[in-house]
Amino acid sequence: MATELFDKGLEVRKAVLGKDYVEKAIAGADAFSMAMQEYATEACWGMIWTRPGLPRKTRSLINRAMITALNRPHELKLHIKASFNNGVTRDEIKEVLLQAACYYGVPAGVDSFRIAREAFAELDAGK
Repeated sequence: MATELFDKGLEVRKAVLGKDYVEKAIAGADAFSMAMQEYATEACWGMIWTRPGLPRKTRSLINRAMITALNRPHELKLHIKASFNNGVTRDEIKEVLLQAACYYGVPAGVDSFRIAREAFAELDAGK
């Protein structure tokens, strides 16, 4: 059941990640996994991404570093591709990944650079 917070979050989530991706994720959820879709949309996108304290570009860059630290390649690729919707450049992604490698370790940095290159190649190919 959609709430006002869900609706607010859904709007931001679509703007950042892309309407097609978000609609596919929600449509693909079953009775079990819909709870996660609702939680992510309300908590992450509705409560946090809508706060006025940081611009979306900054939130996007922070996410690259945190997702690198957590070693979540699927989410990292998704968010790297979405970065451009928030005005992030490839050079800024490179600098965040280097910063992350310094603090989270070279293996995390190496994997993140590999994933970023895959994401860039998919974007360049129109995927």
